[in-house]
Amino acid sequence: MALREIRKYEDELLRKKSRTVEEVDDRIRLLIDDMAETMYKADGVGLAAPQVGVLRRVIVVDAGSGLIALVNPEIVASEGEQIGVEGCLSIPDVAGEVARPKILTVRGLNRDGELIEITGEDLLARALSHEIDHLDGVLFIDRVIRYVDAEEEGGIKE
Repeated sequence: MALREIRKYEDELLRKKSRTVEEVDDRIRLLIDDMAETMYKADGVGLAAPQVGVLRRVIVVDAGSGLIALVNPEIVASEGEQIGVEGCLSIPDVAGEVARPKILTVRGLNRDGELIEITGEDLLARALSHEIDHLDGVLFIDRVIRYVDAEEEGGIKE
């Protein structure tokens, strides 16, 4: 495993759409491991492959219940709405309120290539939605309702 450099806002790669992973092989598993290590080291809640310079549909998320790694994640259902403060490891020192689904169901492949489905509420739903946006070149600042200052922040870094 290795730490990878997190791409910052100015990097054009963050605005590109990621490609589907054809096979979950050792290279993808290594990417997942590196992304998890990088996310934890940066005190993040989630990380998408484009944030480390790889245009593949891979995300990692840990909203407090352990690591979730998804390959080719797709949103299959959403319910309700929550508005909360978000940040992003690729956009340091910026935070804002963003509307996301309250409950989100996502389907994708796990690190063994098995199809799984995850339903998350609150922070997990927010993190999954945020990271899947990255795979389509969408940043949280594209969805900000209102920017917040450091005193209000207290949000999450994804």
